[in-house]
Amino acid sequence: MKILVTFSRIVVAALFLFSGFIKLNDPLGFSYKLQEYFGEGVLNLEFLIPFALLIAVFLVIFEVVLGITLILGYLPKFTVWSLLLMILFFTFLTFYSAYFNKVTDCGCFGDALPLTPWESFSKDVILLILILILFVGRKFIIPIQPISMHKWAVFGVFTACLGFAYYVLMHLPVFDFRAYKEGVNITEGMKVPEGAPKAEFAYHWKFDVDGVEKIVTTSGDYPNVEGTFVSVDTETLKEGYEPPIHDFAIEKEGEDYTDEFLKKEKLIIIVAYNLSKSESEGFIAVKEATEKALAQGYTVIGLTASGIKDSSHVKSQYDLSFSFYNTDETALKTILRSNPGIVKVKYGTIVQKLHWNDAEKLSL
Repeated sequence: MKILVTFSRIVVAALFLFSGFIKLNDPLGFSYKLQEYFGEGVLNLEFLIPFALLIAVFLVIFEVVLGITLILGYLPKFTVWSLLLMILFFTFLTFYSAYFNKVTDCGCFGDALPLTPWESFSKDVILLILILILFVGRKFIIPIQPISMHKWAVFGVFTACLGFAYYVLMHLPVFDFRAYKEGVNITEGMKVPEGAPKAEFAYHWKFDVDGVEKIVTTSGDYPNVEGTFVSVDTETLKEGYEPPIHDFAIEKEGEDYTDEFLKKEKLIIIVAYNLSKSESEGFIAVKEATEKALAQGYTVIGLTASGIKDSSHVKSQYDLSFSFYNTDETALKTILRSNPGIVKVKYGTIVQKLHWNDAEKLSL
């Protein structure tokens, strides 16, 4: 039992520290994932959505602190109870998500290690077993000496985590694991390699034939059935290849400008996924940076998921010298963890990404 507890202690602590630090590097991204869980059709806890970022920061710091207390052997009873309650909750959450196909990526390890819902659930089951071993054999959790330093070590880790979280929120994640990191060519990232596996689907067509329900399954073609069409359900039989960048487009009034802008040598993109949620101080900083860019021959555009009315209002309110185009909101949230933020692009390659707090660091 002592060997089992020691093994479980090391593995659980390592996983909690790794998972916690990865999400601590990008708490805003984790808050987006929590918003998905809180949303309608998943947990239906919409009242928690405004507090998603606060909850995200608390959870990731608590995760790291639990990893430290487990390694140190500090407050073992509190630690194992906390670990057990957390893993029970997340095991339920990942099972619910996987079984009902509600959230396609749990966000357990952020963008560093994306997991499918069933992979997330399997991981949580293994962790649950290890934590149950710790719970049963908690008397074998021997504290590391000197015990008098434990509380100061925990306090130091907590303070460092809080400071790190504040830094990445006021700037950008220190480590970027996303498809839109600096050095990535957006055009290349959208290409599908020749011979890549294609997705396979089954279409279940429902008809009313003389008052009797009849279901006909095809691979896509509309079936020749004498009866009244009711509905069709699509089932994914096999996942196809999905390029790293698959939801990026620059559009305006129904026209696609993606290729046109990605061919430019000097392009500055102002990313603001939702203009109604953008920070006013951000546009003041962005305006100064974009004026300098325009003076040096750069093309400047804004990307948002907001409508024309909001775009026109913001442009007029801050006297901006560039126009907004439309892009998918999720893509914009992935590109930059800042609303607004700045992305410098050269021939489709992302050269620099900046939070609006660092607008003066834009290299022209």
